[in-house]
Amino acid sequence: MSDTDVWIRRYFPSADAAVQLVCLPHAGGSAPFYRPVAQALSPLVEVLAVQYPGRQDRRNEPMIDDLGVLADQVEEAVTAAVDRPFALFGHSMGATLAYEVATRLERRGRVPLRVFASGRRAPSCHRDERVHLRDDDGMVSELRGLSGTDQKVFGDEELLRMVLPAIRNDYRAAETYRYTPGPALSCPITALAGDSDPKASHDEVAAWSRHTDNEFELRTYAGGHFYLLDHTADVLRVIGERLNEPALR
Repeated sequence: MSDTDVWIRRYFPSADAAVQLVCLPHAGGSAPFYRPVAQALSPLVEVLAVQYPGRQDRRNEPMIDDLGVLADQVEEAVTAAVDRPFALFGHSMGATLAYEVATRLERRGRVPLRVFASGRRAPSCHRDERVHLRDDDGMVSELRGLSGTDQKVFGDEELLRMVLPAIRNDYRAAETYRYTPGPALSCPITALAGDSDPKASHDEVAAWSRHTDNEFELRTYAGGHFYLLDHTADVLRVIGERLNEPALR
């Protein structure tokens, strides 16, 4: 298996795709979160879902708890995988990672068509959060409050203890991340968020405008941190419009 195969999942490969959309999961998330997105999008937009180490089929690999280190490795995988115009989409921690990956790609002269930053405050907006230091019950309380975890997980003690290490690891990566000031991206940014997201206020999401020298737009939806689950079709239509491709199959 090549390094690209390890990192990238193509659930619906499309030789006819005009654009590739690299999707980066949230803290504790994994590539299959984006399988429904890949299934719903037009074949003209091929989804490349990133699989982080330390979970599912990569569970025997060491996890990475530093977003900078993770961004370095994801950037290498993306560089090897994309072979046509591409954009980046990240939700929550994945949005910060998308920004860091885009920064590295632009340094190499690989400019994305756009960065879609979902459910996350701008990299320059820091909060002193320490959820990763809580005990397991404290972590579970956090997850319940965000309403993004399948309720079946909470009722299965064995499964819960299996997934908590990856969640804690990713929270550590997100909460210890520190933005390093540098040149703004040259690609446009579309920020998307729920209007009642406890993790990202309107002003914190609007601050993504500081991170591009190009077009910026902010779109809000009714909902909390995982607004995306209730507005998937609307978000996919926005993606299609911004990439100038039909959105849905």
